[in-house]
Amino acid sequence: MKNVVLLTVDTLRRDVLGGYGNKGGLTPFIDSLQNKCIRFTKAQSIGPYTQASFPGILTSSYYLEYGRGKKLSPKRTLVSEALKKSGIVTAAFHSNPYLSGYFGWNRGWDIFYDSMDADVSPEIPYIKGDGINSKVDECLFSYTREGKYKPFFLWVHYMDVHEPYVPERKYIDMVDSSISISQDEMFNLFKNVLLKRDVSDEETVGLLKKLYDAHIREIDDYVKEFFGILEKLNLLKNSVIIMTADHGDEFNEHGSLSHDGKMYSELIDIPLFVYGYDRVKAEVCNTLVSNIDIPPTINYLFGLEPAEDFEGHSLLPFEDYPKKGCFGEAIDKIGNKEEETDKPVYFYREDDLKIIYRESDDIWEMYNLKEDPKELNNIINASSLAENMKKKLKPRIRRWVKE
Repeated sequence: MKNVVLLTVDTLRRDVLGGYGNKGGLTPFIDSLQNKCIRFTKAQSIGPYTQASFPGILTSSYYLEYGRGKKLSPKRTLVSEALKKSGIVTAAFHSNPYLSGYFGWNRGWDIFYDSMDADVSPEIPYIKGDGINSKVDECLFSYTREGKYKPFFLWVHYMDVHEPYVPERKYIDMVDSSISISQDEMFNLFKNVLLKRDVSDEETVGLLKKLYDAHIREIDDYVKEFFGILEKLNLLKNSVIIMTADHGDEFNEHGSLSHDGKMYSELIDIPLFVYGYDRVKAEVCNTLVSNIDIPPTINYLFGLEPAEDFEGHSLLPFEDYPKKGCFGEAIDKIGNKEEETDKPVYFYREDDLKIIYRESDDIWEMYNLKEDPKELNNIINASSLAENMKKKLKPRIRRWVKE
């Protein structure tokens, strides 16, 4: 039995990776892995920000399934709980407050590091990827040093792509050496432009995107370092690695910045691939899949049945994956300020059709992603398929509310 590693990168847009068509060379190491991967070209997140997405990634359930509680409902089963019950050793390392023990994400882990006691700064309000890697290295070395160990599940999450975008100079130079900007100026851009969702100046939005891209180049180095740790400890050949993101980020594609309560492709389309050391060639799966399918896949890789309340399906073997639509939901909010009066927003996608319902304005949108990949032409009133798509989404709307 092999170890299973889940490597997640916060805020990683799919379209920045060479494996998904980017020609900018931002992710040379990640791109070099692709010949040993199954790459999913139509993977969807179930939500556009961490709190809405991670219930899919770690509990195979939807964000509002159990109401609007801030903390993880005890009714959800974390994949760590399901695995630990079956004798699998579990460990987690991350630096995202929304996924901390305080909010209930520490259940079922033998080791759970959420860095909430660490010293961080406003400019870099998380433990950087090399710091996370150092913790992982120390833990794995200690666990495997005697040569015999039980198979383990390891979840590692990097925050470095997330705002505020204050990358190191060397990574800015890799993206655009003509950019002349200090750390203070970058942080002021965050406070005065990004937090205010000010997209009035196209050049400034473009600069923010380049700073974001510099973090992409940085994260590629941390992924390379992480794979090096596994190789050094003789673990890489005995591990399957699932790599994905929780959501993307917006740079004025739909009138704003960051990642708020929207269901457009720049936030919902995610990279997803499964690396195997022994794989001899790249494989591509063009089936529509969801990050809610990740926990059942992890169980499958350990030879276990999925937990009873997991709502997704195993992605493997991908030939057996059922053809189905993808659903997602979130609270329609801006930034971290969720008000009780904020209402949900939902999407449902089937093949290349996507329908969105925003409860606050009672507005429906529909897009043909094949003909309109940027989702600029709302066909809800023009398409003969609109009523059928509405019918499929309506049962999901406010389903947790007892009338």
